[in-house]
Amino acid sequence: MPEEKKALILLTNDDGVYAPGLRTLFAGLAGTGQTVIVAPDRDNSAVSHSLSLHRPLMVKKLEENIYAINGTPADCVTIGLEKVLPGKPDLIVSGINAGANLGHDISYSGTVSAAKEGTIRGVPSMALSIAGHGPYHFDTGLQCARLMAELILANGMPADCYLNINIPNLRPAELSGLKITRQGRRMYENALQELSDPWGRPCFWIGGGKPSREQECGTDSFETEKNYISITPIHVDLTNYEALDTLQQAWGNRLKEQQFS
Repeated sequence: MPEEKKALILLTNDDGVYAPGLRTLFAGLAGTGQTVIVAPDRDNSAVSHSLSLHRPLMVKKLEENIYAINGTPADCVTIGLEKVLPGKPDLIVSGINAGANLGHDISYSGTVSAAKEGTIRGVPSMALSIAGHGPYHFDTGLQCARLMAELILANGMPADCYLNINIPNLRPAELSGLKITRQGRRMYENALQELSDPWGRPCFWIGGGKPSREQECGTDSFETEKNYISITPIHVDLTNYEALDTLQQAWGNRLKEQQFS
């Protein structure tokens, strides 16, 4: 009988090509499929879904099936799919991020945006992050990645949907389980620091701060605080359909009558 074809899995992140979470995936998912890394050559945290439009991008092969690009996570997915991989991958896995991507974090996260770019391009995708502070239990994240990869490869994904997965920074035996969650709210207090440069001029540094505590059961940040792995399906379509109906009823006639001169 012919040998069964292995799944092709594209790996990327926003922490950079040498990040331990990414290398854990590369080695640990090798039994699930053929793993290929296409990742930024340096840390690109909080770059969101940005693309590099105003400078050339270079691909550097570091090792067999490991490539670095001087660009963003979304750049890496774009170039990986179109120029590096031998064909369309069966799965894109972004991570494992060193730190949570919960609630409003997903709007800024390069890790999550790489999964979004993959979904836009028609590839089942997921982003994984460790919720907590180092040292990180990437082995726990790998066990989750293997489970989810097997489920996605066997069953596929809903259309225009990718998964944002947050794993509490615990040993596997310390976890409460896994839950399908919705996106919560997560804001940071005192995240803007006012400093002075060497010449005494004021400047500002965005980062740090204390995240707010989510109070609603079933949200990503609430459940991770209860030691559950949070699996949140995110839709590429950002339309607020409830607001769409409300605005059509409230403003529809006025907008139809409006004329510009």
